[in-house]
Amino acid sequence: MSFDFTTPLDRRRFATTKWQRYDEDVLPLWVADMDFAVAPAIRSALAARLEHPVFGYTQPSDALREVLCQWSASHYDWPIEPHWQHWLPGVVPALHVAALTLTEPGDGVLTVTPIYPPFLKVGDNTGRTTQTAPMQPPGETSPHWTLDFAAMEAAVTPETRLLLWCHPHNPTGRNFTVEELEQLAEFVERHDLLVCSDELHCDLILDADTPHRPLGRVVPRLAPRLITLWAPSKTFNVAGLTSACAIISDDRLRARFRRGCLGLMPSDNVMGETAAEAAFRDGEPWRQALLAQLRDNRALLESFVARWPGVVMAPPEATYLAWLDLRRAGLGESPQRTLLEQARVALSDGADFGWPGFARLNFGTEYSRLSRALERMDELLKAG
Repeated sequence: MSFDFTTPLDRRRFATTKWQRYDEDVLPLWVADMDFAVAPAIRSALAARLEHPVFGYTQPSDALREVLCQWSASHYDWPIEPHWQHWLPGVVPALHVAALTLTEPGDGVLTVTPIYPPFLKVGDNTGRTTQTAPMQPPGETSPHWTLDFAAMEAAVTPETRLLLWCHPHNPTGRNFTVEELEQLAEFVERHDLLVCSDELHCDLILDADTPHRPLGRVVPRLAPRLITLWAPSKTFNVAGLTSACAIISDDRLRARFRRGCLGLMPSDNVMGETAAEAAFRDGEPWRQALLAQLRDNRALLESFVARWPGVVMAPPEATYLAWLDLRRAGLGESPQRTLLEQARVALSDGADFGWPGFARLNFGTEYSRLSRALERMDELLKAG
């Protein structure tokens, strides 16, 4: 079966954040939203649901719960149970519910940076204290971004109660090893922390020989303190349908989280859960084709970065996001703004992730469009 990842789609026909933030001559490679057509299996499932003209309140079906259990077992070697699942409209709301439900005002919420910007807003939004620890950039000891446990020890305080964790990591694309996850678990236990693990990009591992390693499977003893967040949104490009799932194996922790959702979360999304069930039941062939396309796109990006003096990028092991160090690229204090204004390419500003001078590039787009964007950037960057 073949899938089309090459035909450009006119996304400006409808309201779309990615394509309507900037002028029409700008190529947008910023927000984590791919430009590929959704898998035919998902579109067929949505069309079938539209045959029934009522869209009232719903709840996760037994079929949806079971298909996610099957996906977890077959893809991650992690048997989960249907009753562990709590479906809700998105991972970002889940992060906020976790802070409101599992901590008290003034408690510390810790995360490592660079990090997906909403992580850095949870503390302020919920009356908690945001605490951050920087990761270790690629260098002499490792070609990858790694956890700096000394920095994490320096950042944690007796008031720290919750760790917001992201694995695979957004924006660096890091797929953490079993050893790193076990060391993280020791840190969590030593400081008696709860963990909200955003594993949203878990089905976008670009190394075909490396599976996703859920924190809950690698370190099952963390169950009483662990919430795992999954969603079809990034992998299957259905973010606008707002459907995600919190996996919580511990009964008491799950009950606390569910109580925290009452009155804050809307009812389940009819179309979102229809899409999720189709994705996890029938979307695997499309996902494999997507990964092949993303590997080609990553290779193209690497070929350009290699000729840009002063630009550093650790090739992402997962996701369709690349984290560029532009501090020595000669683009001034705001490289993202310079690229926008002079190359007419929109990237995400690293300052929003806690690291000024960096930028995040979304290569989840048609190869031809990515080529045009990189050629525009090349005019600024190849001379250093």
